[in-house]
Amino acid sequence: MKCIRACIAILFGVLLVTACSEEQDFDQLDDLEITPSYETGIFYVKAQESLINRVSGLSFFSQDFNFDAFEEPFFANRVQSGVLSYELENTTSKPIEIRLEFLDENENVIDTEVFRMDAEPTSTLIRNVAYGATGKSLDIIRNTSKIRLFAANLGDNSSTSSLPDPAIVLRSSAKFTLEL
Repeated sequence: MKCIRACIAILFGVLLVTACSEEQDFDQLDDLEITPSYETGIFYVKAQESLINRVSGLSFFSQDFNFDAFEEPFFANRVQSGVLSYELENTTSKPIEIRLEFLDENENVIDTEVFRMDAEPTSTLIRNVAYGATGKSLDIIRNTSKIRLFAANLGDNSSTSSLPDPAIVLRSSAKFTLEL
């Protein structure tokens, strides 16, 4: 009887080991694709209405932002798609225009975004600009070395908003998907 039990136990053990095992495929690692997303702020600009009133002429703000991050080989060679997001608030008594120019290393304009907004009361203007297969060319992002911002007062230089701390605020962020 002990011999039969021992044979059954060995047979059961052999069946258990062979029934639950499968040939391993270690080549599947070659097919692994990793595409992480990275999100970052680009710039934040705030101009008080009192500053706007002190500047004569249309343009009350102009600044270049050096932006070589897009040109880094790690980014430029791996970027698959991206979205630049903008939020513009105007609590001043002035209609405004904001112009963003994307410049390459030779300061050639390779893309432009223009925002127009009425005087307060207005809601926040939100714009998402896609780059890649579903939007503008990724070459714009890859070749951007500088972002130039112009802000123009399309109204007067004497009116004042009744809101507390009237200002124009522009926020920008980016989210990109890279292939590793």
